[in-house]
Formats: sequence, C-alpha cells, structure tokens
Amino acid sequence: MVCQGSFGIRSKLVRQMRHALCALACLSALAIAACRQEKPPPPRAPEVEVVRGIQKDVPIVHEWVGTTDGLVNATIRAQVSGYLIRQNYTEGDFVKKGQLLFEIDPRPFQAALDQAKGELARQEALHADAKANLDRVKPLVLLNAVSKKDLDDAIGVEQSTLAAVIAARAAVENARLSLSFTRITSLIDGIAGLARAQVGDLVGPSTQGGELTTVSTVNPIKVRYTINEQAYIDFMRRFATEAAGLKEARKLDIEMFLADGSRYPYRGTFFAIDRQVDVRTGTMRVEALFPNPRRLLRPGQFVRVHVLVGIRKGALLVPQRAVTELQGSFQVAVVTAGSKVELRQVKAGERVGSLWVIDEGLRPGEFVVSEGVQKVRQGATVVPKPFAATSSAVSGAPANPGGTPEPGTR
Repeated sequence: MVCQGSFGIRSKLVRQMRHALCALACLSALAIAACRQEKPPPPRAPEVEVVRGIQKDVPIVHEWVGTTDGLVNATIRAQVSGYLIRQNYTEGDFVKKGQLLFEIDPRPFQAALDQAKGELARQEALHADAKANLDRVKPLVLLNAVSKKDLDDAIGVEQSTLAAVIAARAAVENARLSLSFTRITSLIDGIAGLARAQVGDLVGPSTQGGELTTVSTVNPIKVRYTINEQAYIDFMRRFATEAAGLKEARKLDIEMFLADGSRYPYRGTFFAIDRQVDVRTGTMRVEALFPNPRRLLRPGQFVRVHVLVGIRKGALLVPQRAVTELQGSFQVAVVTAGSKVELRQVKAGERVGSLWVIDEGLRPGEFVVSEGVQKVRQGATVVPKPFAATSSAVSGAPANPGGTPEPGTR
C-alpha cells in the first residue's frame, strides 16, 4: 500500500513538471520570435500640394455693399388742412415738375379769399375817405381856419387807414396762397411713390406730418455705400491735398452688380463723401451716381459696388487657401530646399479674386503649401506635388509643366 501511494505522488509531480516545461518552452519561443521581428518602418512624409508665388501687375478692386437712392427725394406734403377730393396721378409712374398730384376741397379757401377781398375793399374805401379829409384840412390850416390838432388827427387817420389797406392786401395774398395750396403739384421730375392718403381723408400739416407721397429723381440714380477708414486713408494719403484726392476720386472706375449677380451696363462716377467717420463702425458713407435711362433701378435696392482704385505693380500673389490667419496675423507654409517646411509670418494685402497679395515675408518664386496646410509643422519633411488649381487660379499659367516641383529652385 505504501509503495502504491509513493508511485502516485511521483506520477503527479512528473505531470506538473511536464506542464511547466511546455509553458516555459512556449514563452521562450515567443521571446525569440519577438527578438527576431524587424523594427516598424518610419512614418511616410505627408503629401502636400504646393504653388509658386506669382509676381505680376494686378488691378486693386474694392467691393462694397450699397443701396440705391434717388438723387433728389422730394416729400410732397399738404400745407393746408382739408378733405382730399382727388388724386391725379398713377402711383409709381413718372411725373413731371408742376404736374398736379392731389386736390384738396377748395371751397373753404375760396370763401376765405372772397372775404379777404371784401375786407380789402372796405379798408381802401376808408383810406380814400381819410385821404380826402386830409386834403381838405391842409389848406384850412394855412388860413388858420382849423387848429393844428385837427391837422394831426387827419394825418393820423389817413396813415392808420393806409396801414389797414396794406394788412388787408396781405390777407388777400395769404388767402390766395392758401387756395393755391389746395392744388398739390410735383416739385421735380421723377418717380412718384404710393399715396399715403386716400380720397376722402382729412389731410393737413398736423396729419402724418402732412406727407402725401414722395417723388424721386432716378436718372441719374444715387448709390450710397460705406467704406472702412483704412481704405479712405490708403487712397487719400497718395495726394498732397484733399482737393487733389477728391478730383482723382471722380475719375475712379465704379461698377455695380445687381441682386441677381448681373453686371449693371453703365459705369458710375464718384459723387460725394461724408464729412466724418462713424465712431460706432469706423466707416464713412460714400455716394456714387449711375445713369438710369430705362429707370430700371428704384430707390432701396441692394447692390454690390466694385471700385477700381489702382494698379498694383509687381504684386506677389498666392491662393487665398495658402494663407492661414491666426488672431490678426497671417502665416504661410514655405517649402524650401530638401522639401522642408518653414512656417513664415507674412503681411497680407488685398484680395484679388481667389488670390491674395502678399506685401512682405515671401519672395517671388518660392513655393507655398496650398493644400494640406493642416498636415505640416515647422521643419517637417513633405512630399510636394503641384497644386491642381494653379492653372485657373494664377493668371492661367500651367500648374507645373515639368512635373513635380523642386522647392528651393527658381
């Protein structure tokens, strides 16, 4: 029995040792395989699209949003109170200066005029009597037939009645003027707006401010837009005096684009600029005039104004997508010799279509990353490829006729 128990214990120990040896052999094999495994290859350099900075003369065009307005907007008001009895124009039509637009009931004013005429006739009669009396008294004074006081009284009555005649004549003119105000005419040639009152309404200076309609001169039509303070300074500092700057401003080429995106067929001219900068927005109001022979444009339309302010000689341009703006500063990724990336601060100027003028920080012929800017960092190596949109974005030049660009060469 003792021998059988010892044999069972040895068998169990043998099995455990075998299992341990198997596990150790597996671990050894794994360790040897791990040691023999090759190291992973380094990460590939990112591919980016690059474009060479182009230097050429470019027109500098500023774009602003504006609204159309009448050259003159004459508000037609009722100057006397009364009931509106007739509207003599079609709303929205062209009217001429002096054309009758509205009529107010004239009867009360005709009656007032007749009354004033009657009062004038009475005062003229009194004055004639006083003058005749004075003429009779004057010879009697020389004969000492009447006292000096009688002469003074006669003179006073004659002058008093003469003053009454003058006042009566003024009352007649005032009544006649009030009667004429019942016929409301246009003050200018232009487009008449919608009527603010209807036939039968009681109108007058105290009713809606007396406004009945507005007539606007629309040929030429005025376009009012705002420019920022910097644009004003950049333009005016080129001239010795303000008068010289304003004279040159009147020669500017101004284009207008309508709400549907179409180009207006007539060019505009500078008309006026406001006397001050708006302290809230830092902008100035500018007005331009455009011919409007077909009266296509009406006051209140929103338009885009393009102003050609000059030609930039030898400007250096890159696609706008190649420029990164960071808290008011601008940066481009320049690909140098050896396909190394240099993040460089630049001074950006005007935008020209899909391009951006670079004033400082970039030399002509240098390559900048235009696609894949987010992949690069300072000093990183990249695989440059030609920018696909170069041919259309930069003056129609081919993107890279020689194949893959070679940064660092010109």
